[in-house]
Amino acid sequence: MKNYLIVGGSSGIGLHLAKTLALAGNKVQVLSRSWKEAEMPQNITFSSIDITEEVVQFPEITEPIDGLIYCPGSINLRPFRALKQADFMNDLQINYLGAVKTIQKYLPQLQQSTAPSIVLFSTVAVQKGMPFHASIAGAKGAIEGLTKSLAAEFAPKIRVNAIAPSLTETPLAEKLLNSETKMASAAERHPLKKIGSVQDLSEAALYLLNATWVSGQILAVDGGMSSIGS
Repeated sequence: MKNYLIVGGSSGIGLHLAKTLALAGNKVQVLSRSWKEAEMPQNITFSSIDITEEVVQFPEITEPIDGLIYCPGSINLRPFRALKQADFMNDLQINYLGAVKTIQKYLPQLQQSTAPSIVLFSTVAVQKGMPFHASIAGAKGAIEGLTKSLAAEFAPKIRVNAIAPSLTETPLAEKLLNSETKMASAAERHPLKKIGSVQDLSEAALYLLNATWVSGQILAVDGGMSSIGS
């Protein structure tokens, strides 16, 4: 049995990953603003936090953490001229600074594990320029820089990797996929002619948690969008 910490695990990718890890016999601690699931495996525990607070009320964890997965994200797609300073700061708080706070808080527990791993989330929009993505791509670009910097600093003890997905069918993306027309249009933009699922991204995270010879990588899980033509 291993101990995993998932930030932002109340829905979407984080929730799917929490269930998968728990059903495999692991202990999972979920940190999120809210918890909507009524029936969960007994080895999942939940603590309420707001990652955007200046001083986050993290729960104390004494046992080693074998894997830390940071899932919070935002989709703030606007023309650059319409973005306010508050938009940029909000995306940085959710996507980047929250990850920094979490890793700093639980670094001692990660160091206690025999083969610890950190998995973060970026976006395809960092490597593939997309209109209206200035704020979120900037915040996720910071995540990619953090991934490589920490992978170098924490080696060989702690592995650090990130996943860069394209549009995935999650509650966060609901407004972009709330009709059959939108779903079909989004799928058509990808070379593999489909959008991502929470299972696709959960499987990628599981791989990185267990890939003991992989660190400092940005794993594209994007239907081929970042590397091949549609």
